[in-house]
Formats: sequence, structure tokens, C-alpha cells
Amino acid sequence: MNINNRPIQSIHQVVGTAKPAVKVPVSRPEEDFSSILNQKLNESREVKISKHAAMRIESRNIKLDASHVERLKNAVDKASSKGVRDTLVVMDDMAFVVNVNARTVITALNKSELKDNIFTNIDGAVFT
Repeated sequence: MNINNRPIQSIHQVVGTAKPAVKVPVSRPEEDFSSILNQKLNESREVKISKHAAMRIESRNIKLDASHVERLKNAVDKASSKGVRDTLVVMDDMAFVVNVNARTVITALNKSELKDNIFTNIDGAVFT
């Protein structure tokens, strides 16, 4: 049979064959909404260290432990809540210049370099 001089396609050519059902992963009971949300919020609090800052940390023999990293995260959170874009974070005997929006440490200084130093291109400071 032809319509407008075109052969009619069979139903299988038009509709095609059925695709197998897609399995949707079922979340485990321990992965409720609040735990997933908390995990994502913690991931968003991470602070990255730029290549330049990593070299400075190593060359200046700056030691960062888990408590320092948590204090750094908290300082960046505080700066962010005040609308700061680039901040100086001073803790113990070290300091970090951090881009708050990118949550990235730009450079790091030790105690001896803090004296008589001028910090430019920052719009806030956090002492922790």
C-alpha cells in the first residue's frame, strides 16, 4: 500500500523494538536525605591548595594537621559570610592568603615571613 507514492513502513520500523527497563538505583536505608546533604555540604567546605601554595608550604616547612585544616575551613566560611573575596588567614605561626570564592589557598607564609611583610590584594583578614 502506498500513500502519496511512499511505501508504508511496518509497525516495527516506526515504533522500533522495546528497550529493556532501566534499573534505578535504590538508596540504601543508611543514606537518607540528611546524610547525603551533610556529605555534600562537607564536600563544598573543602579548601584546595594551589600548586604555588603547595610549593611554598613545602619549601617553608609549614606543617598542617587536621585541626589546622579545619580551622582554615572555618576561617574561609567566616570570610565568605562577610562577603570577603580574598582573605589573609593567620593561625599560630603561619598565614595563608585564600581566594574565598574558589576556596583555594593562594600562598602560605611561616612566622619569620610574617614580620615586616605587607599583604596586598586582600579585602579581609581572619585571625584564628
